[in-house]
Amino acid sequence: MAKSKEIRVTINLECIDCAQNFGKRCRRGISRYTTRKNRRNTPIRLELKKFCRYCGRHTIHREIKK
Repeated sequence: MAKSKEIRVTINLECIDCAQNFGKRCRRGISRYTTRKNRRNTPIRLELKKFCRYCGRHTIHREIKK
């Protein structure tokens, strides 16, 4: 019997504001969160509004490849 893919996978979410401005301005880092998602319910890339400690406000965090 073939091993099936896991339905729930662990993903990383990265702040899009920090990622775009990381080289332009002097930033301390890029905000990243780790979470899990269900592949069947959300096959597209996940976007959540989370708090970025480097920007100091709530920004959109997008799923990135590992």
